[in-house]
Amino acid sequence: MSRLLSALSSAISHAGGVPFMAHTTQPIHGGDISQAFTLSDGARAFFVKTLAAPGPPAGRASGGVPLAGAASRLDLFEAEAAGLAELAAANAVRVPRAICHGVAAGQAYLVLESLSLQPHGDAAQLGRQLAQQHRVGAAQFGWMRDNWIGATPQPNAWMDDWVEFWRERRLGFQLKLAAQNGYGGALQRDGEALMARLDGFFTGYRPQPALLHGDLWGGNHGFLADGSPVIFDPAVYFGDRECDLAMSELFGGFAPAFHAAYREAWPLDAGYAVRRTLYNLYHVLNHANLFGGSYAAQAQRMLAQLLAEVR
Repeated sequence: MSRLLSALSSAISHAGGVPFMAHTTQPIHGGDISQAFTLSDGARAFFVKTLAAPGPPAGRASGGVPLAGAASRLDLFEAEAAGLAELAAANAVRVPRAICHGVAAGQAYLVLESLSLQPHGDAAQLGRQLAQQHRVGAAQFGWMRDNWIGATPQPNAWMDDWVEFWRERRLGFQLKLAAQNGYGGALQRDGEALMARLDGFFTGYRPQPALLHGDLWGGNHGFLADGSPVIFDPAVYFGDRECDLAMSELFGGFAPAFHAAYREAWPLDAGYAVRRTLYNLYHVLNHANLFGGSYAAQAQRMLAQLLAEVR
């Protein structure tokens, strides 16, 4: 640990142009993929995430694509830092500032500014600011680089057609991983049937590329002491804004004022009530690939529900 702390101190000093020498560390619990702690010299503190070279510490091995070494782990952090920079440039919802990233003592690391967050704050402001973020657009769907959704690779190569993007880059990719992980049979059969009928969910609705957080579940937001919102741990890309809204409803954790304020700032299309399940299927399939358990059965139920909508 001393080698790692020394390397982190040097990297932070170089990035900030001000000498920094870590004196204390404080573990932070709750992450599924990385280890996290705060690093302090008594005057300043930083939030650090690390990933050791072996495979993920829990769950399935990255959807059948294990992060084999520190270099591939660093790619995950490089993508996260780039995503935070993309969101920061939108000048909408605040995100932690990335300080530096690299590999030291056999571990990839990402250093962020340390923000003292609490679970409750101005949820309506978060809704309005997320709508503002979603108004940042692009010429195509995708992003400038691939990234990660949890510990699973997320392909983002640009495409003009949203339905094709969702078919190939999202549902199709997760279904292939599911087959590799032993989830065949009805899941694959119904998944193929759904992908063949995707156009039926977009009759009269043409989404435009919007800047997405990409993994907007309740655990990836918080509030500063003044109540202002912060989002973090993104899986950024440009896609249908409904994707972020759907994810925010999958596991709960967002106050009603958030949803009401977003809809007031930018009302949703009536078809969102159905497409919400379509978009959340991606995340449930990812959870099946990462953690197994009941997620595969949940995905099967969602597939049946969606196929009933487009018979």
